[in-house]
Amino acid sequence: MFPTMPQDDPWDADASRDVARLNPGRPKAGMYGAVPDDEPEEHPSSEPDAEGEDEFEEIEVVPVRAKLSVAIGGFAALLAIALIIGTLTTGPDVRTPYAIVLFGVQLIGLLAWTMALNPPAASVTAGVAGVTGLIGCYLAATADTAGLTPLLYVTLGGFVASMIGQAFRAEDRHRIGDSWRTTLLILLGVVAYVIPIVLSRQPLGTQAILVCCVGAGLALLVARLTDAVFPKPRIAAQVPRGAAGVVLGAMVGTFATAWLGSQLVLPFNPAKGAVTGLVAAVAAILVDLAVNFGEAGRRLAGEAPTFWLARHMTGPLGGFALGFACTYALVHLYLT
Repeated sequence: MFPTMPQDDPWDADASRDVARLNPGRPKAGMYGAVPDDEPEEHPSSEPDAEGEDEFEEIEVVPVRAKLSVAIGGFAALLAIALIIGTLTTGPDVRTPYAIVLFGVQLIGLLAWTMALNPPAASVTAGVAGVTGLIGCYLAATADTAGLTPLLYVTLGGFVASMIGQAFRAEDRHRIGDSWRTTLLILLGVVAYVIPIVLSRQPLGTQAILVCCVGAGLALLVARLTDAVFPKPRIAAQVPRGAAGVVLGAMVGTFATAWLGSQLVLPFNPAKGAVTGLVAAVAAILVDLAVNFGEAGRRLAGEAPTFWLARHMTGPLGGFALGFACTYALVHLYLT
């Protein structure tokens, strides 16, 4: 046995701490520090993150169909011409033909709106709305005093009857809480086509309807024709419409009604004609765009698209309906 040699620099606890500080990567001494824990080896994942793929997924750009845009614009122009001719040829003793023409337009709009909005008990709702429109046309043409109050009562009665008809079947009854706005919208759209008869019996109504139809018809026609030629800049990738057509349509409709206002009798003038035409044009274009956005939402949600004929007529028909309501308000709040 060799005798232990004395150490000049003994290895104490302070020295161990100094070594640990100089080598931070080494395991600490002790029972559990003798063998380092196995740490899972980290390798960069070769597969891309699914969330990243979804986040950077390319948005499909829906192409603009030029022939379809021309056809929709032509339909809007024909509808405006029919309404203008009916407005100019109606009179105290010849309201029935105008009422028949408007009832036909109501049926076309009712078909389009029912297929596009798909309310509960669609056949019952469509039948009630058709009867409501017929009663509204009859009252507007035969009442002693032309006013909007009878139409409001007819609309309310049709809405109540529609709600009752939708409450019979369980699958329809469950949808009433979410779809009552849709039902009311269909009824309001149908009854809105009775407003021209009411306005034709008032002093400024015939001229106001003329300005409204010219502004809305030209705005829709020019907007759709512009989309067929230059659909840029795109309003949205999923919506086949261009902002140039929307702006140009509103401008052309306003300019035409300003000139028309200078040709009509007082109280119309270029300024009042421009304001009336601008309101009608903007209302028609906004409804037309809303229909396009609604169809894009249905497509993105994976729902079945609306029947093609109803899908393409819904925008112009709804645009004229809202334009009539705005014109009635302008006649009594601005032009009078």
